[in-house]
Amino acid sequence: MNEPIPVVRTTDHGTAKLMPDVDRARAWLLTVDGAPQSYVDLDEPTHLEFEYARRLGHVLDAAAEPGRPLAVVHLGGGALTLPRYVGATRPGSRQDVVEADRGLIMLVTEHLPVPDGVGIALHPADARTWLESAPDDTADVLVADVFGGSRVPAHLTSLGYAREAERVLRTDGCYLANLADAAPFGFLRSQLATFAAVFEELALIAEPGVLRGRRFGNAVLVASHRPLDMAAVARRTAADAFPARVEHGAALREFIGAARPVSDAEAAPSPEPPEGAFSIT
Repeated sequence: MNEPIPVVRTTDHGTAKLMPDVDRARAWLLTVDGAPQSYVDLDEPTHLEFEYARRLGHVLDAAAEPGRPLAVVHLGGGALTLPRYVGATRPGSRQDVVEADRGLIMLVTEHLPVPDGVGIALHPADARTWLESAPDDTADVLVADVFGGSRVPAHLTSLGYAREAERVLRTDGCYLANLADAAPFGFLRSQLATFAAVFEELALIAEPGVLRGRRFGNAVLVASHRPLDMAAVARRTAADAFPARVEHGAALREFIGAARPVSDAEAAPSPEPPEGAFSIT
């Protein structure tokens, strides 16, 4: 049997590389310009290798009763890790995946094909442009995991963008975003303030070391109009190999402090990660 070999391709937005995992037979790591983007196990789509992906998975599990099909919009495609997860845990779900890098979509679908019948529609488009043309009240969950290089693009951080996300979500829907920041958390606080201006319920999931300002890292923002079962999410994140904390309510309002919503005119991308924060050799 031939051993899988790495695949390298220049795509629209960088150099993408698919590398086989020596420990898992049909598992692959996707990097773009050296930064890890996705990890997929084709034999076990419920396996979420990256910590932030597991946290997003925990919230997706809590978004509705187990197994219920959902309408999910994914802004940012990568190797389609979370769409595969939803397809496995919530069969019959209708999913739209918006990925600006058409070449990356072609690479992933060629080498890491999605099984027939999973119900994933792929859209090569800018995330905000696609969102602005999407119909009202059509998504149960909107997941934003969009990075230009290692930074969240500015046009996906503003109040105008948050209002578009809210418009596309159904009344009982929820918005999830993978973000990244470090102390003093200017970007993270502003994002929380921006989404607090649109949604009643807010939560933040991150490792204690990140929240205490000890290092740069990922944080998952959760926003909705209805309360989610964040106690269940907190139990799951606390039990992970790299435990995370769920902040909401008064503690989160204190964290936001005097931060204000971000307009389109003043929107800025997330901060540049320190050298080596996300890259691999």
